[in-house]
Amino acid sequence: MEEIILIAGGIYGTLAVIFGAFGAHGLKKYLDPEQLKSFETGVKYQMYHALLLILTGIIFPFQGYSQNLMGWFLILGVFFFSFSIYGLVLSSAKGRKMSFLGPVTPVGGLLLVMGWVLFTINVAGVVTTP
Repeated sequence: MEEIILIAGGIYGTLAVIFGAFGAHGLKKYLDPEQLKSFETGVKYQMYHALLLILTGIIFPFQGYSQNLMGWFLILGVFFFSFSIYGLVLSSAKGRKMSFLGPVTPVGGLLLVMGWVLFTINVAGVVTTP
């Protein structure tokens, strides 16, 4: 599981840089300021959580249920949160808003929150373990 976490962190980090550059340079003339801000929010959260995934891949052995669940919550949370924002913004800019993605974003956010809670619980366990 450690490899999956580290690879996911690396992929999400790479894509965050690419999407950030794409948003800053390629989409400026196609998106209004509010859409661009939403797109940037997706990129920021993706990068923050890419770094968290890499950190967790280094810190934890992923031998317990709680650590594995934390990893999956973070991986899926990033995907649902950030990628639904990208889909909503880009489809809206094209005049064909994919409204079904609207409820996906908060589900991704909830998974990220749950991942952070498990991160905190697991860090406390790692720190207190002799």
